[in-house]
Amino acid sequence: MQLELVTRRPESDPHSTPLLFVHGAWHAAWCWAEYFLPYFAAHGYVSHALSLRGHGASEGRVRVRRNRGADYAVDVAQVAAQLPQPPVVIGHSLGGYTVQKYLEAHSAPAAVLLASVPHFGALKFFLKQLVRHPLLFLKATFTLSGYPFIGAPQLARQAFFSADLPEEEFQRYFAQLQDESYLAGLDASIFNLPHPSKISTPMLVLGAANDTVFSIGDVESTARAYHTQAVIFPKMAHDMMLEAGWQAVADRILAWLKERSL
Repeated sequence: MQLELVTRRPESDPHSTPLLFVHGAWHAAWCWAEYFLPYFAAHGYVSHALSLRGHGASEGRVRVRRNRGADYAVDVAQVAAQLPQPPVVIGHSLGGYTVQKYLEAHSAPAAVLLASVPHFGALKFFLKQLVRHPLLFLKATFTLSGYPFIGAPQLARQAFFSADLPEEEFQRYFAQLQDESYLAGLDASIFNLPHPSKISTPMLVLGAANDTVFSIGDVESTARAYHTQAVIFPKMAHDMMLEAGWQAVADRILAWLKERSL
């Protein structure tokens, strides 16, 4: 599988452990390239972001609706195996689900979940869509496309961003959002849930106080499942790597990696 990999490298003396960023639904590697990749590279980490199959410039765009959750974990494994050292894996939203599934069968020095699909799955998100937008839910179900959930600007802004995100920035991000597999969403909700008991990788779990996709309670429950405590960022929405407070999120990750001598 030909997968897009966007990489930023430090100017000198990189840390031995690389970072691998995994995007969420409807996104691609571009969401990390905006701020996180150059920032972590400036702090000495070789930083990679992949686009999962059917996303960004990766192979399989026309088949994206056929993707399953297990396919995305295979993509992470493929890229991680190509790196000189096992990477710290960092996943956002559905990418957090993908990281959890990847870690069930692979080791990593550490992992970070940002506004992730909870360990118990994303069923609550689907049920909220059914209640709030029944026609869109039916359209998504019959077409196996996740795009109806975020296809209108007002839906995407409500799902991903704070109200005060400048309109010019929002339009730039919205233009890059794309179709997503409904089947992968079902896997992350019902059919192929994460199994924390299979995962021993040290985990940092981060959430956003104003996230309309996954609640503070969801994030805290996931943290407990991995025997840690969630860190919640105030005045921040779901797309934590693109919000105005992105640097505070990045700095918390950097501090945690330093604590672990990574």
